[in-house]
Amino acid sequence: MAILVSSDATVLMHAAAAHCLRLYHDAVDARGVFHMALSGGSTPKSLFQLLATSDYAAQFDWSLVHLWWSDERFVPLDHPDSNYRMAYEVMISKVPIPASNVHATPVNRLHLVSVNPGDGDQFTLLEAARTDAAQYEADILASIGAPPVFDLILLGIGDDGHTASLFPGTLGDVPADRLVIAHFVPKVNMQRITFTPKLINAANHVAFLVSGKGKTSVLDRVVRGPHLPDVLPSQLVAPVNGEVTWLIDRDAAGANF
Repeated sequence: MAILVSSDATVLMHAAAAHCLRLYHDAVDARGVFHMALSGGSTPKSLFQLLATSDYAAQFDWSLVHLWWSDERFVPLDHPDSNYRMAYEVMISKVPIPASNVHATPVNRLHLVSVNPGDGDQFTLLEAARTDAAQYEADILASIGAPPVFDLILLGIGDDGHTASLFPGTLGDVPADRLVIAHFVPKVNMQRITFTPKLINAANHVAFLVSGKGKTSVLDRVVRGPHLPDVLPSQLVAPVNGEVTWLIDRDAAGANF
């Protein structure tokens, strides 16, 4: 595990962009392709905006880049809450990546069910989400191979220690043999589709991107505290043959790092 502390959020974004670029070159040199899984949230949004600038975008051969999502809200892709929509608006639409290289989480069955279901509709919505999660798992296997090894998976941590859509109190829904699952997360009252620990921990590289004073306490608990993955699911991230890098700014690091 490596912990890289940047002086502020702006420097952090450039450090993260350089990290992505280095891993891109390593993957392309080794295999001729770069598979990267994106995350949602305001911090990665700043990274995506930076990667779309001419200084960085010109350094990628986007025909060799494949983009995926480590988790997604079970909403239409054009919904304001969609992680895909955020990445599309700030990065994907601004770089010359082939459409076939952008692997959005399939949420194409939403027209069959209510987007804002009542309690009686949750089972129907969950079954639809599970079907799409199984399809995404199949897409990953078809594109990357078995076992699928991502070159880079970007993650963040929530104030409660969650990562991707692996929340405290929901890990009993995660089968050990699955790569992608759907489950209902009571805290956010929403169906989510997420990579599982098995898929995340098969990656060559996982990068946590953490910024701001609001993350100081949980960052310290996840990295330096006792191992309590049921309480702090971010602690489940431990690649079997890969590396974890914590890219954090001074505000998030506080006096602990």
